[in-house]
Amino acid sequence: MGSIQTPITMRSSALLESSCGYLLQELQMIWDEVGEDQYEREKVLLDLEQECLEVYRRKVDSANISRARLHQELAESEAEFTHLLLSLGERSLPGRPEKMAGTLKEQLDSITPVLREMQLRKEERMNQFRAVQGQIQKFSAEIAGQSEYDDSSSTVIVNENDLSLKKLEEYQIERQRLHKEKSDRLQRVEKYISTVQNLSTTLGMEASLIITKVHPSLNELCGISKNISDSILAKLNSTVESLEEEKKTRLEKLHHLGKALTNLWNLMDTPYEDRQLFSHVTKLLSVSSAEISDPGSLTLDTIKQAEAEVERLDHLKASKMKELFLKKQIELEEICNRSHMEIPSQSEMDNILNLINSGEIDHADLLMSMDEQISRASEEASSRKAIMEKVEKWMLVRDEERWLEEYMRDENRYSVSRGAHRNLKRAERARITVNKLPALVDLLIAKTKSWEEERKKVFLYDEVPLLAMLEEYNLSRQEREDEKQRQREKKKVQSQVVVEQENLFGSRPRTSSRRLSNMSLNGGFSTATALNRRLSLGIQQLGSNSINPPTQGLSFLKEGRKVQGQTMSIRQSLVSRLREETASVVPTVSGPLSP
Repeated sequence: MGSIQTPITMRSSALLESSCGYLLQELQMIWDEVGEDQYEREKVLLDLEQECLEVYRRKVDSANISRARLHQELAESEAEFTHLLLSLGERSLPGRPEKMAGTLKEQLDSITPVLREMQLRKEERMNQFRAVQGQIQKFSAEIAGQSEYDDSSSTVIVNENDLSLKKLEEYQIERQRLHKEKSDRLQRVEKYISTVQNLSTTLGMEASLIITKVHPSLNELCGISKNISDSILAKLNSTVESLEEEKKTRLEKLHHLGKALTNLWNLMDTPYEDRQLFSHVTKLLSVSSAEISDPGSLTLDTIKQAEAEVERLDHLKASKMKELFLKKQIELEEICNRSHMEIPSQSEMDNILNLINSGEIDHADLLMSMDEQISRASEEASSRKAIMEKVEKWMLVRDEERWLEEYMRDENRYSVSRGAHRNLKRAERARITVNKLPALVDLLIAKTKSWEEERKKVFLYDEVPLLAMLEEYNLSRQEREDEKQRQREKKKVQSQVVVEQENLFGSRPRTSSRRLSNMSLNGGFSTATALNRRLSLGIQQLGSNSINPPTQGLSFLKEGRKVQGQTMSIRQSLVSRLREETASVVPTVSGPLSP
């Protein structure tokens, strides 16, 4: 460009010199013609030179000003470009060299489109910031409870010094967080509203009025966005808690009323049809508050109806208190009788009846007292159950023992008769059972003593101490055993006497001896016993007349043949009588003597 500018300057200078020289020559000619003196001529030329210098100076100053302005514009453009790069968070613009060359105008012309492009990008970035920040402000206002929010972008202030993508991403993250928080709050509000509606339906309340009372925007009929502020959430939570508390309170009332109804029904034997009228109340007895969701199950009308029914039954119960008391008394006596416990005295019961008739006793306290007595009696009966089972078994074994004793005393137990073999089998079973009786009694005594030590009271069986009964039984049983032992010893002595007599006078005839030794006859045991008794008596009489007195031993030796003859005759007569009475027994032989 310098090579281009040099000829233009030279031409301008040459043209100027030629123009000025021509005019100067023409001025010289005029001066010569006029005869202007030299001083004036030099003064005019000096003025002309000064005027030319002034014109040149003005032109140069103007050129300097223009150059300075271009430098300033270029510097401002560079500064703005740099600022835009910094604000947009970019290091450089692709395609633009870091150092520019050429004249000022060329440099300015080269940076202008780039600067314009950066300005457009800045405007676009600012629009993005305005949109994101506007949404942030909107979400924040909705979360804060400002349902009517002006979402015009003019209210959004964007920081033009930081328009970087990083900052924009931060705003976008904040917007997402607020959007999620808004969604969560909306869900919580919807959940609260749904809970209020369910509780209101269960309690028989108007849900829309309750929700509108919290805030009108929560009612969908209002047509405005729901208020989701912290205060509204707190109010909704408080409303739900109050409704839950009301639900629990009503359920507790219905539980109390349901129990009262059930007790009154049971006391007065209310028919099933009458109970069905309040089955919806009694069904709630086994249901917790969280499990109840049926519409209208806890309304005030339901509670009032149940209260009225309980009051009606209370009045009816008061009129039937005597009948109820007698019923409770019978129940208590049945428990005591089943367990053979002591029954409350009749005088005490009569006093209570007199108090009922006079109205001087509280009905609820009376029933409670009777229920407590029944409960204590039932508990004591339960504790006596194991002992009572043993006592019943002991009683049954005692019956078997008595039957066995009667059976053994029966002299006709082996007779050939209908049912004899069944009695024989029963006797065998009875012996086995009776043999276990001592161990059963000992166990029963141990259990009774343990029960008395635990309860600190005497175990009564039909108002008699059980231990005394058992001890008395043991004593009587021991006496029976001793008596049996004495009888066995007596029989043994008698048997020895019989053997001695037989050894002294000789053996009996084989037929009668064999028959007597095999005396196992049904119905013939008494006959054989009688024969033995008679034989024993006869031998004793014989012995008393002949050998028992020791002083007659010598005379017996002296009169041997005479006495021997008398003895043989007596013996023959006894044997003949034995044959006759035994002959009637032989056809009924059935088995051994003992069962």
